[in-house]
Amino acid sequence: MTDTNRSWTYDEFKSVGRDYRDRTEVAVYDSSHADFRDLEAEARRTLELLEVAAGGTLIDFGSGTGALAIVGAQAGAIVHAVDVSAEMIAYARQKAAVAGVTNITFHHAGFLSYVHPEGTADAIATTFAFHHLPDFWKGIALQRIYRMLKPGGRFYLHDVVLAELNALQNIAAFIEQQEIAGGAFLREDAEGHFRDEFSTYDWVIDGMLHRAGFQMVHKTVEGGVLATYLCQK
Repeated sequence: MTDTNRSWTYDEFKSVGRDYRDRTEVAVYDSSHADFRDLEAEARRTLELLEVAAGGTLIDFGSGTGALAIVGAQAGAIVHAVDVSAEMIAYARQKAAVAGVTNITFHHAGFLSYVHPEGTADAIATTFAFHHLPDFWKGIALQRIYRMLKPGGRFYLHDVVLAELNALQNIAAFIEQQEIAGGAFLREDAEGHFRDEFSTYDWVIDGMLHRAGFQMVHKTVEGGVLATYLCQK
């Protein structure tokens, strides 16, 4: 029995927030996020930070519509795109085919269920997916990620993570900004995130990363709500 192969393991396949098992939600993901994100530019910056060389192994947890996976594959990485939504995987697979990349393996799995040989990944990334796990299971996931990485391997985490100072005011300001960027759709999405999902304080994530064994290379928290971590094994 593995550390997550138990009847009481958190069900990471159930819907939390937007239901990305729904094909219509998946179809509008790129266009709705384009109101406040440049997905391809983010992917290229992430790849640069991870320093993945051609032939290196990159795991993308919560790979979604495949932005990072495709950019990584185009750069010559061996990519494992992991997502709990079969619809997201199907959509990303189509995008990869259009882009002409074949060095991506898609996995219908998540942080707790994906299995990868220990000590073999050069880099692991996750963007706007980690908040789907409650805090205890975040800790378990980080321990698993740490074991998958080679010594010196890098881990990139970008997500809604909260600075404690003025947290409620920062959340309210973020929700207003999302409405300005994308109208009622993005406002409802942001409100649902803080009401129903599992974003937590940065000091919680800091502690989990440290306890998992990571060395923090870089950390920022933008507007008190959007954190970026670059860590190394």
